Amino acid sequence: LSSSGMVARVLERIPDSTSWFGDDNELIPRDLTTIETEMSAIVSRQPEPEAAADLIRNIRRRETLRVAIGAVLGVSNMAQISKGLSAIMDSYLRVMLEIAKEGADIDFGIIAMGRLGGQELGFGSDADAMLVYLSDGHESQAVAEQVSSRLLSLVKDSIMAFELDLGLRPEGKNGPRVRSMESYRVYFEKWADTWEYQALLRARVISGTEQLRREFTSIADKYRYPSELSTKQLTEIRRIKARVETERLPQGADPARHLKLGKGSISDVEWLVQLFQLRRAHKQQSLQVLGTLEALDELEKSGDVARDDALVLRAAWLLASRCRSALVLAVDKLVDILPADRKQLEAMARILEYAPGSASRLEEDYLSTTRKARVVYEKLFAK
Repeated sequence: LSSSGMVARVLERIPDSTSWFGDDNELIPRDLTTIETEMSAIVSRQPEPEAAADLIRNIRRRETLRVAIGAVLGVSNMAQISKGLSAIMDSYLRVMLEIAKEGADIDFGIIAMGRLGGQELGFGSDADAMLVYLSDGHESQAVAEQVSSRLLSLVKDSIMAFELDLGLRPEGKNGPRVRSMESYRVYFEKWADTWEYQALLRARVISGTEQLRREFTSIADKYRYPSELSTKQLTEIRRIKARVETERLPQGADPARHLKLGKGSISDVEWLVQLFQLRRAHKQQSLQVLGTLEALDELEKSGDVARDDALVLRAAWLLASRCRSALVLAVDKLVDILPADRKQLEAMARILEYAPGSASRLEEDYLSTTRKARVVYEKLFAK
């Protein structure tokens, strides 16, 4: 446990959590209903919005610490960690939205994107989202802007770093933070790029009425599961992937060691799987799933990806994801590059349940696993 700088820091703020050490069941991630019920009860009891928000931040920190300790001590596997962190995030955003609305009568939706949308969160993962509302009059945009501004302020947390990232929204930082459903419909029909359709593959509505959920999902399905992907679109996807590898890697970073964007790492596996989904999911409905490994399982079942190739890709995605989380737990900050520092590598190895003195073995395992995945990626991505 002492290998984790993150656990050590947060444990000081939540000392009562030491009582969990006597029972592994206390370290298993809690489900969404349990967490959200506790958070909602605070809102109903606490009339002061800021005070309620502060208490809800404390619950998020406490539950994240619970998952972190379980991860470090080997109580939870990667799937349990991801589901647990996603449940915390869904609850946190939904309840904070209720506070942000301050009684405003507006049907407001949060669309989880990226790893949050796929319920694949690790420690240090971004909380990507888009915001949407169902319009019922000319003042709706102004109300929605007020709600979104308040939501972004409420969810920030400096103690256990958190910020809602709206960078995947239409027009990115140049576009409005929140749009009406009709505005999304028009944008995706007339102006969206292929990469934006690709981003929708993990879009998941986590708040709003059933009508809002149904309408947004219908829009998303139309573009993320197209009846046909043109040659021009295929070329564009491959071009952007190449740009990501060259332009988004930090200057001087070794591509073999970058856990997210490096060769054979998380990005390679996700882009490959998503390319198959864009091309096949319209006819192959079993591919209409949000998670990377779920989709990869379906591709293996259908024979689109050979069993041996699927095993290699799955191993690389899981190891890169586990290493990324372990590094955040070890050094208490988001770093996406496998360290060369032996002390940091050793801390990661211990968190990943390697035997003492296994820093070099972890490094060799990572480089070997991702090297094999890169070969599979290069073979299939260009097909």
